[in-house]
Amino acid sequence: MSNTLIDSHCHPQASQYANDREEVIKGAINAGIGMICVGTDLEMSKKAIELAQKYDQIWASVGLHPNDNLDEEFDEKAYEELLKQDKVVAMGEIGLDYYRTAEPENQKFQRERFVKQLELADKLSKPLILHCRDSKAGSTGRAYPEMADILKNGYAKNSGAVHSYTGNLDEAKQFLDLGFYLGFNGIITFARQYDEIVKYIPLDRILLETDAPYLTPEPYRGQRNEPLYVIEVAKKIAELKKVSVEEVNEQTTKNTIKLFGLDAKI
Repeated sequence: MSNTLIDSHCHPQASQYANDREEVIKGAINAGIGMICVGTDLEMSKKAIELAQKYDQIWASVGLHPNDNLDEEFDEKAYEELLKQDKVVAMGEIGLDYYRTAEPENQKFQRERFVKQLELADKLSKPLILHCRDSKAGSTGRAYPEMADILKNGYAKNSGAVHSYTGNLDEAKQFLDLGFYLGFNGIITFARQYDEIVKYIPLDRILLETDAPYLTPEPYRGQRNEPLYVIEVAKKIAELKKVSVEEVNEQTTKNTIKLFGLDAKI
C-alpha cells in the first residue's frame, strides 16, 4: 500500500469544500494520505461513496449521526443497500451525543436509533465508527458509559473506532477491553487534558483522524481543517509517546488497514 498515512475520519464531501474539493483531496493524496470519508446522514453517505468510487485512496462509511440531521428517519433498507456497495468499509458515524441533546426523551430516541444501526452493522458484519460526546459537564457524564453498556449486548464483535475520543481513562479502558480502537485528532494538539490518555493507549490501538473540516490542529487553528493536516496529529502522538513520527505513521496505518479490511479493498 502506497499510503504513508490514513486519515481514518474526515468529511471531504462537506459543503465547506464546495469550491476546492478536488484540490484538497488531491493535495492529501499527493502527500501519501488515504482517507475514510464518513457519512452523517443518507445524503452525506451517498456523497461519501461517490468520492470513494472516484478515488482509489478514499473509502467510505455510511450512517446516521445522532443529531446532525434530526429530520431524517432511519431507513434500514436504504442504509443496507449503501453498506453493500463497493468500498464501503464501515457503519458510521453513529452513536450518542448528549452535548447538544440534553432532554432525556431525545437521549432515549438517540439510544434507540443507535441500536437499530448497530443491528444492521451486525447483520452485514461491518465494523463501527462511533460518535460519542458527553454533556456540557465534560467527560464525567453518561454518554461513554451508556455507549459501552450498549456495545456489550453483543454489538462489539466486529470491532470499530471511537472517533474523536474525549472520554476519561477508565472509559477508554472499557472500549479497549471491548476490542475497539480510539481515534485522536487535532484536539490533542491544543488540549492538554488528553495527554495522559494518549500516553496510556497502546499505539496498536490508535487511529489518526482529522474530522476535517472541523477540529483543526495547531498550527492551523482558526482555518478550515483538511485531511492533509493529519500529519500534525501524528507529530503530537509521537511527541507524547516519545517515539518517531515514522513509527506512529506506520503503526496507525496498519491499524486502520486491519480494522476496516482495506488490504482487501485496494
